[in-house]
Amino acid sequence: MSFEHAPVTKGLMMGSALTSIVGGIFDVKHYLHLQLVPHVSRNHQNYWRLLLHHTAFSNSSDLLIAVIVLYGVGVHVERQFGSVKFASFIVASVLLATILEFLALILFHNMGINQIPSGPSALLFSILYQWYRLIPPAYHFRIFGIAGSNKAFMYILASQLALGHLPGSFASAVVGLLTGYIYRSELVNIKSWRLSPSVIRFSTRFLLPLVGSTRAPRRSTRARPETTHQAPSPDVGNEETITTARPSAGTEETGGSVMREWVNELTGRNEQGTTGVRVPTDAEITQLTTMFPNMQRAVIVGALQRSPSIERAVELLLAS
Repeated sequence: MSFEHAPVTKGLMMGSALTSIVGGIFDVKHYLHLQLVPHVSRNHQNYWRLLLHHTAFSNSSDLLIAVIVLYGVGVHVERQFGSVKFASFIVASVLLATILEFLALILFHNMGINQIPSGPSALLFSILYQWYRLIPPAYHFRIFGIAGSNKAFMYILASQLALGHLPGSFASAVVGLLTGYIYRSELVNIKSWRLSPSVIRFSTRFLLPLVGSTRAPRRSTRARPETTHQAPSPDVGNEETITTARPSAGTEETGGSVMREWVNELTGRNEQGTTGVRVPTDAEITQLTTMFPNMQRAVIVGALQRSPSIERAVELLLAS
């Protein structure tokens, strides 16, 4: 899996990691957590902490777990939403989670919830809720009679964030899940809201180049033997590398030679114009075609032509 069609998720991961590392280097992480007393109380009124505590995690273990979960969850959700809708969803979720966290501190501070740990945990659980609702499981399994799916691993990792700094981390997780539920429901019609075109143009022009390329690596289907500079040996002079890969652009010459030899063998011109090449019989071709049903006929004919016996041709095809 790659970040193809998921630049916002990649930028969010890079931003969380960068702010967490910078906060640790300059020793300013004690300014990032949200605490009702005394930070947001009547005497101090540090309301800037309401938004700032979403920017960085307090320790490296929380950052590592969050990045893993965000990579496994956010990429799929962004591909389902589209980058513009996903970025709008992030902004709306952060604002809504900030309001809900502030209300949670006011309503439940007598029950011991006086602090919310730093980090975008609420946003992460909001994305996790969308992943739960949108993405079906790829496979199911059963361990000691307990049924599960591939999504269980992400839930286990996310539970580490929810239980890491009790009770504040659990409150942040509940707020994030509630935020994701409100976004998908019709209680508050924020699903249709989008970022303004000017913000999108600014992000595309200045922020997207900072994220870098999100294109997946292209894997070639060609099987290229390594070039060697050894002197030719008389014992291995007749051996040739056989490949079962389909010919692609740039391999027309090799494909053409195989096809030409096959046509020459069918028309009988091989015996007249080529010396040292064995002409396989129909029985040999039929036998190897039965043994290797998924292999192309031209490859089988070429292996038989370059082998002194059918056993040697089988060895070449098995080694290809």
